[in-house]
Amino acid sequence: MNTFLSEWDQNIVNLPYGPLGVIPMAGMENMGAHVNEWLLKWHSLQEIQDQEYYTTPGIDREDFIIQASCPRFGTGEGKGVLRESVRGYDIYIIVDVCAYNVTYNMYDMEVPMSPDDHYQDLKRIIAAIAGKAKRVNVIMPMLYESRQHRRTTRESLDCAIALQELQSMGVSNVITFDAHDPRVVNAVPLCGFENVLPTYQMLKALLRTVKDLHIDKNSMMIVSPDEGAVHRNIYYSSVLSLDMGMFYKRRDYTQVVAGRNPIVAHEYMGADVSGKDVIVVDDILSSGESIIELAKELKKRNAKRIFAIVTFAFFTSGIQLFEEAYQQGIIDRVVTTNLSYTRPELKEAKWFIHADLSKYIAYMVATLNHDNSLSALLNPYNRIQKLLSRYRDEQAASGIRLI
Repeated sequence: MNTFLSEWDQNIVNLPYGPLGVIPMAGMENMGAHVNEWLLKWHSLQEIQDQEYYTTPGIDREDFIIQASCPRFGTGEGKGVLRESVRGYDIYIIVDVCAYNVTYNMYDMEVPMSPDDHYQDLKRIIAAIAGKAKRVNVIMPMLYESRQHRRTTRESLDCAIALQELQSMGVSNVITFDAHDPRVVNAVPLCGFENVLPTYQMLKALLRTVKDLHIDKNSMMIVSPDEGAVHRNIYYSSVLSLDMGMFYKRRDYTQVVAGRNPIVAHEYMGADVSGKDVIVVDDILSSGESIIELAKELKKRNAKRIFAIVTFAFFTSGIQLFEEAYQQGIIDRVVTTNLSYTRPELKEAKWFIHADLSKYIAYMVATLNHDNSLSALLNPYNRIQKLLSRYRDEQAASGIRLI
């Protein structure tokens, strides 16, 4: 029995929208390889008798990866190149706009790629496709310029402009993860736009690593780091049946430091956290200073252990701050995804937990390629409840004593 069918209870035996092609951009080669492995595994298990399926052009490929590159001239100018035909294909381009580990040579200097560079390369590949593909889908986990999502003064609206550009270039669907503000979809109301929350995968990674969590209102709480992250934390609070508190970031609006108004103080609102494990959920960890300050505030209020769950952890100022916080007992764990580039030293950090999203992305690609609804994939409530039930059963079987 097809594992894809059994897990999602979906019928995907209808003909695909078109021959499947996956293009991992620079920095996403590893993710693309893992997605390809899952797709090949499911493809080999399919028991489809319709001969039309097998005679679809391109359906007999040995793998789904389409070879593409963006070479540079000495001046830094680039171009998109496809190494094979994609005519009639259903193309999925996977891009990490924050993969600063990718570099190129310009005037004999090695230059790290910025989000702008990655976005330009994405457009180059779409331009190289030149309308020949049957459909072009973009999987952009960290939505380009998503933190510049609204205008408060004389400033640009970069994210909205980028989405409109992609739509005008013929992109049918944009799939992103935990968008800073999903209302940016209003910029492209006629384009497919999916904002995916990796809640299940991050909870699964946490529960696989930490075996002595007592998930009830007397022992654990959810705390939102600010008002902007309230909706994320409300979801965790709901699915885990836990109380929720929140911090209000009081900022100095007379100054701008590193592109934002500096935080003056964290004001807490909510129930007592004394003696409780605390889960703090946010979309982005940039330098991490804000999370550390918040954890210190929680420790002042006698919180027990603090688990930070963030979709994208960039550590723009390095990881030393978190190493010190872990040694001092301020932070217990940081859970994040592999949707963006991860510093190699993080793999050795005892406080770091990685949630792998490659299988989840492969599910979405396979579902869309067979023209099925993503609804079951986007709502993880039932899977989370099963996960919690298994976790408690494992605790009972292992004799873990929870106080």
